[in-house]
Amino acid sequence: MCSRIICIFLMAASLGAVSSPVLAAAPAAFSGRAYKQYTAFFEKVYKTFQENYYLAPDRKIYDHFLKEFNTIIYPQLKGEGKSIDYVRWRSAWYLADALRSRDDKFTQFYPPKPAVKFKREALGEKIDLGIIGQKNDTGFLVTRMEPRSDAYEKGLRENDVILQINGRAVARMTQEEIEKELTPLVNTRVRLTYLSHETATRKTIVAVSKKYFKQTVFLHPVPVPGVFCLEVPKFNRMTGQDMYRFLSWIEEQRPKGLVLDLRGNPGGPPLAAREISAFFLKGGQEFAYFQERNGPKADLDVPDIGAQYQFDGPIVILVDADTGSAAELFTGIMQFRKRAVVLGVNTAGQILLKRMFPMGDGSMLALVVARGYYPDGQVFGFDGITPNKIITGAPKDGLINLAAAYIEMQTQQQ
Repeated sequence: MCSRIICIFLMAASLGAVSSPVLAAAPAAFSGRAYKQYTAFFEKVYKTFQENYYLAPDRKIYDHFLKEFNTIIYPQLKGEGKSIDYVRWRSAWYLADALRSRDDKFTQFYPPKPAVKFKREALGEKIDLGIIGQKNDTGFLVTRMEPRSDAYEKGLRENDVILQINGRAVARMTQEEIEKELTPLVNTRVRLTYLSHETATRKTIVAVSKKYFKQTVFLHPVPVPGVFCLEVPKFNRMTGQDMYRFLSWIEEQRPKGLVLDLRGNPGGPPLAAREISAFFLKGGQEFAYFQERNGPKADLDVPDIGAQYQFDGPIVILVDADTGSAAELFTGIMQFRKRAVVLGVNTAGQILLKRMFPMGDGSMLALVVARGYYPDGQVFGFDGITPNKIITGAPKDGLINLAAAYIEMQTQQQ
């Protein structure tokens, strides 16, 4: 039997992360400033676990890691000519993986570049012009606009055709070149000349690439009259705003019911789940709570937004194995309150409070710091939310149509 850290290292080697087929077994002699910097960094990682992780870490695991760093990990990586930074970050990844619980699918160490990407994705932030489209014979047809992007605020809309980018004719550019120009570095000013589909006139704007929160709610067509489907591929700080906009329109259509498609939704901030619950649950009810190790309960209640803003019709929520975090928290509470019927397969089992800890060199440790609990004190399981009806293998539209038919049947029986 090999230790967990050695097994991880051997696996990385077999996948090409470590090229040499032979691992050094003899203890390495260490001295000097470089080694002290390594151990100080590892101690910082361990201390961060010790002070913040939802389970108390075992010091024996850390001590064992140091032995394997000395005799296996360090000699191997240095023998390959890896940089000091690479050795530090790769080794810290092994340490974090060894310290985390086997049930924990989230905790991980991130080097600087992956840390930036992870943070941006976790917050739902985007930095670009918010323009998606396809080149055609005329120019670049805009097929989607992010409503919080600077280009949208300045008038560019879906179905407009971009003719020039910074004075360069789009007709002479490739799709790849266009996409690169539309995703510049933050604060870059881009001059766009386009043909408005509404007025059939040429217009020019100067759009700035900036941070914004992507739209997270989308209307999906449903063949059953009076039943509406909202796809929510991710939660972020503006999901509540997006949900309000669509629900306001849906209410005007005198709906029979609502399908919320959360399949593939990896979640987002727990407060986003709490915020959208206000459209469907009674204000003031306990929503859920999180509890850190040796810490007090952190209660979340349902915001009170007024009955006039609430949707009171039947609801079906669609989930799958990729429905995680805040998305499954929302699903679980809606099911717990008997406010929605859940269809699909068990969710990801990641209803945990997560926090990012900078390590001082651009790298980051993402830790689970608390477990999530139902209002009655039952912990959210690592096996995820179990749907009211398990449905496997259904195509995307097939499950939506099934949910819509269920809602129609329920309304006919009332």
